[in-house]
Amino acid sequence: MKILANDGISQNGIDALEAAGFEVLNIKVAQNQLESYINENGIDAVLVRSATEIRQELLEACPGIKLIGRGGVGMDNIDVQYAEDQGIHVINTPAASSSAVAELVFAHLFGLARFLHQANREMPLEGDTRFNDLKKMYAEGIELRGKTLGLIGFGRIGQETAKIALGIGMNVIATDIFIEKATITLDFFNGQKVNFNIDTVSKEEVFKEADFISIHTPSTEKYLIDEKEIQQMKPGVGIINTARGGVLNEVALVNAIEDGKVLFAGLDVFEKEPTPEMQLLMNPELSLTPHTGAATKEAQDRIGTELASQIIALLR
Repeated sequence: MKILANDGISQNGIDALEAAGFEVLNIKVAQNQLESYINENGIDAVLVRSATEIRQELLEACPGIKLIGRGGVGMDNIDVQYAEDQGIHVINTPAASSSAVAELVFAHLFGLARFLHQANREMPLEGDTRFNDLKKMYAEGIELRGKTLGLIGFGRIGQETAKIALGIGMNVIATDIFIEKATITLDFFNGQKVNFNIDTVSKEEVFKEADFISIHTPSTEKYLIDEKEIQQMKPGVGIINTARGGVLNEVALVNAIEDGKVLFAGLDVFEKEPTPEMQLLMNPELSLTPHTGAATKEAQDRIGTELASQIIALLR
């Protein structure tokens, strides 16, 4: 059987699949060429991340597809229901990238709290001539310890984010429409463990109490955080979105930053990918990454291994 890893797969995933007798084509085919490539090469399974879309039209035109694999959590780039109705296996790797995304949340938070995103722009340009001015400019950083982190969505990634927050001494509150409570276990290097029981609250309470808010939800049809929700937040709040573009109204965010309601924000996802709005790219109060939440070597190794094991179980 042939597998097209259109958005890539780690070498350990390739090795496992090839050892099981699968042929893996780890190449990138343009979206508008997928149909012909899949049919001409007899592709049985397609593996994607967030870049490639697998829509009904493609599946109708490629009847040989037996499996679609998503390296990651969200599957909004796949017409899952239609695929499953046609008897096509649709799999993902919900646990593999959780810690990678959670660490990126705090990469943004630590950087924003201490102006690293700005200092790293200014120091190469003026560090030798305006050192003392820059020192004064970035001298009012914020410590995260003792602050409250609000989580919008308390699934696997939200809970991994909570672990880091608790580990550095933050208070954690969370809201989730499906989860009422969760036990967060901190595992330490010497074998010790500490459990924290967290009951979820209303999103209004999160907006009211949180010093920083991190979003961890699937895609939504309308904005989850719009102007109304931002106005419910604390003055000087920080917002991090590593979930999906479109859950946060970017125009309302920029306006709130300009008004002083929002102190800063970190964005890994955007409403318009791969061409984010210029007003976001040029805003000095934003810390930006190009949708790299799961892009660590370790996470990609876990994703490759998990995809391979599921494919072998389903198709061999």
